[in-house]
Amino acid sequence: MADVLDAVEVATSSCPVATVIWMHGLGADGHDFEPIVPELGLPADLGIRFVFPHAPMRPVTINHGMVMRAWYDVRDDGGTRREDEPGIRESQARIEALLAREAARGVPAARTVLAGFSQGGAMALHTGLRLREPLAGIIALSCFLPLADRLADERSAAAAGVPIFMAHGVHDAVIPLARARRSRDVLLGLGYRVEWREYAMPHAVCAEEVADIAAWLRRALGAA
Repeated sequence: MADVLDAVEVATSSCPVATVIWMHGLGADGHDFEPIVPELGLPADLGIRFVFPHAPMRPVTINHGMVMRAWYDVRDDGGTRREDEPGIRESQARIEALLAREAARGVPAARTVLAGFSQGGAMALHTGLRLREPLAGIIALSCFLPLADRLADERSAAAAGVPIFMAHGVHDAVIPLARARRSRDVLLGLGYRVEWREYAMPHAVCAEEVADIAAWLRRALGAA
């Protein structure tokens, strides 16, 4: 099993009964989404452990090889961004190690949500749809489906019914809306339950989106 990543943890009660593992975007760290916990305004009786892992440090090609926190490398081949499959697979194993730790702490996959923004959202989709145990849900923000052509062969039957919240900014200049919509359509074509939202924002998170995430989490974790 891969080493367990260092992470920031925020619990909404002393005895969490659910977990949200939330991956940050390229160049950020686990503290990036820590402030979102109180903003979600979740019920006090819904005890959730939020786990915000720090991605490994690695050189990133599109950023001139600078070393930063990244779930995988990103290359620019003739104007087209290419996915780093070995890096994606490595980070998948690290996220699976976090899930195994949550299970050991008494929170099974069925009470766990994988969430992420940008690269982190891509990893939430990639990992969550390949797990042998179904998650409570997947939150994929301002991202796309990596290795999309492999999903049909690699997906887990156990994850077929996992609910997915997928959202994107219509003014996103980092990951174009069209690319995110193509990813959504691949997922829909494979029969996944995708709740899709678009917001008048760039590559970011807005207040309306946070409110929608909160409502979706309540449903996914049985607290609607």
